[in-house]
Amino acid sequence: MAKIVYALVYLVSLLPLRVLYLLADVLAGLMHTVIRYRRRVTRDNLTHCFPEMSLKEIRRTERRFYRFLADYFVETLKLASMSEKEMRRRMRFEGLDEVNADLRRGRCVSLFLGHYGNWEWVSSMPLHLWRGAHPCQIYHHLHNRTAAYIFEKLRTRFGATNIPMEDTLTVIGHDWRDGVPNICGYIADQSPKYASLHHFVDFFGRETAVLTGTERISRLVHAPVYYCEMTRPRRGRYVCRFIRMTDDASALPKFTLTDDYWRRLEAQIRREPYLWLWSHRRWKHTAARFRELYPDDWPRRLSRL
Repeated sequence: MAKIVYALVYLVSLLPLRVLYLLADVLAGLMHTVIRYRRRVTRDNLTHCFPEMSLKEIRRTERRFYRFLADYFVETLKLASMSEKEMRRRMRFEGLDEVNADLRRGRCVSLFLGHYGNWEWVSSMPLHLWRGAHPCQIYHHLHNRTAAYIFEKLRTRFGATNIPMEDTLTVIGHDWRDGVPNICGYIADQSPKYASLHHFVDFFGRETAVLTGTERISRLVHAPVYYCEMTRPRRGRYVCRFIRMTDDASALPKFTLTDDYWRRLEAQIRREPYLWLWSHRRWKHTAARFRELYPDDWPRRLSRL
């Protein structure tokens, strides 16, 4: 079944992007107005994060977000058949010279990303990397086998290796010990489970539970760390700029990199709010509930990385 569905995805992806964007325009209207896909979550997130915005401005941002979400969907489908030439034209990377220099020196490199812009197209980065590097990306297992198969095919088309989250340390550690220069992208703006929670940050003025695995692994392998700043000059065009955060993650105090990432992400979102994934329940875990669950142990849990 998964192969049949992927074949259908491939056939749809053969349509020119201008045609797919017409479909996206229809899909955006359906999601926003008819289906009302996660409208309540999206509106609540925007309202709490931008209290200075009027209701009119919130609604405008909300509509722009759903148009972008529909574009993201068809652009992701397009990955199934997009040529290397077209991908290079539509997804540009800036600041890779420094990244490739680190890789040539045999170092493992960590990249902080968010659900901002078309994060799926970042999987084309291996087209621009030094050929001796091992490019990786971390992913959560999807319960739906068909969806898991499709995204595995799409995300590895241009040479990246998908690593299940639970295997991240094993793969990165083996590469580091074997002297294989590894570059790994972590979409780090997801919400952790209470059992694996070690840190809270101030994000849009809200106490926010955050993942710390990127920093923890980066410290273990003494990785240089970069922030991937995404922009969208126009429809169907993205730029990913690599900004160096540190030369050696282990040289910084604990949680410094994690805090820095969230500051940078918030600043990026404030510039173009509609490009972030507002429809997910980012603030579902609270510090109060965390302390209730671990009344005697929470200080120790929040002190270790």
